[in-house]
Amino acid sequence: MAEKQKKSGGLGETVSVIVQALLLALVIRTLLFQPFSIPSGSMRPTLLEGDYLFVTKWAYGYSRYSLPLSPNLFSGRVFGSDPERGDVVVFKFPPNPSLDYIKRVVGLPGDRIQMKDGQLYINGTAVAREKVGQIDNPDVTEVNRPVDVYRETLPNGVSYDTLDLTPDSIGDNTREFIVPEGHFFMMGDNRDNSTDSRFNVGFVPGENLVGRANIIFFSIASGASPLEIWKWPTEMRASRLFNFVR
Repeated sequence: MAEKQKKSGGLGETVSVIVQALLLALVIRTLLFQPFSIPSGSMRPTLLEGDYLFVTKWAYGYSRYSLPLSPNLFSGRVFGSDPERGDVVVFKFPPNPSLDYIKRVVGLPGDRIQMKDGQLYINGTAVAREKVGQIDNPDVTEVNRPVDVYRETLPNGVSYDTLDLTPDSIGDNTREFIVPEGHFFMMGDNRDNSTDSRFNVGFVPGENLVGRANIIFFSIASGASPLEIWKWPTEMRASRLFNFVR
């Protein structure tokens, strides 16, 4: 009998440890960090397909979208603060909140945003932009040709590189957008290959923000899965590991 109780106690202890570990993982994922993968090239050259990164959940406070399954328990955000221009943010796609998008914040509430001839304007002033080079990257476009790289510097001093794939693309000239209160204007760094606030993403409500992109913890090329360990020697992008997202 004592032996049975001992075995039973051992099993119960194991189950208890597993449950506690799962609860701890859930709390960390909900309140602290959540992993995301990059499925498309809309944020090139900052983020590449196959990048895996952690998003800080507390950066902008919490909304119902911070919780698993996004239960409609409350509206708005608690313990919240607004993102700054230039932050790279994961958010819920407004027309379909089951989808996660990642873009850069370029417009804050009350801002006037417009693209003219490929140049970003904020409140009527052109954002500083200079050509810094070209990349010859066959997986950026269908045709293997050089792609221009520009460095943009926002009014608050945040700088980042953008790609200009084609001249006179549909997103190079837009109407003027006035960002409503409580909303944000998002754009991808790959300006000619990004579905963002210029198009059907629209203005992103603050409630839809999931968190700020923080650090790349893994990166693998050619659509390989990180579980395919045998591909790591040839496909893993070691130079991108533990890079902060800026």
